[in-house]
Amino acid sequence: MPGCDTGPVSELQPDERDEVGVDRRVTVVVLAGGTSRRFGADKLAAPLGASTVLDRLLAELPARWPVVLVGPVRPTARPDAVWVREEPSGGGPLAGIAAAVPAAESDLVAVVAGDMPFAAPALETLVAALDASGADVGGAVARVDGRDNALLAAYRTDALRAVLPPEPHGRPARTLLTVPHVAVPVPAGPARDVDTPEDLERARASVDGEPG
Repeated sequence: MPGCDTGPVSELQPDERDEVGVDRRVTVVVLAGGTSRRFGADKLAAPLGASTVLDRLLAELPARWPVVLVGPVRPTARPDAVWVREEPSGGGPLAGIAAAVPAAESDLVAVVAGDMPFAAPALETLVAALDASGADVGGAVARVDGRDNALLAAYRTDALRAVLPPEPHGRPARTLLTVPHVAVPVPAGPARDVDTPEDLERARASVDGEPG
């Protein structure tokens, strides 16, 4: 479907927020496993500014959105997060998402890779785009440099469940693009990931250039 422009994130109605301010409509699934082969070490733990690659992302996610982390348990900036793992481990991002969806007690699931430290604002834009779409639209997917990224997206939970295969281990993440979706243009900066030491240096340069 064509790209779309979106306005600000829709305002919650009183019955969509619980007594501690948690938005029950959205759960964020953060993929925090993987082998970091190209990086050569644990890229999620790599220092980035005053934080790490993973914690930079987690700290900037809306505090009102519950978080499900997929991967081996580690201390993070979101101690309230729920941890899950695919079985067997190493099954790839689709298997990780399949393991996380049962922990999502929400209408929408936002998906992001843990090595995308600047992606939080894009997720808010994607959720707003999905909110603004008709019920026949099951997802809002980031379009970066002309390509749709299934791992930077917001999905209706029922639509996501419907396309997850019974055996997701080793299946491609692009399976998620079979969800009827709108493509939302996202600049390269928020969609930047850290796959190599060179990517990390570019991310650090970006952080160093931020206003103090």
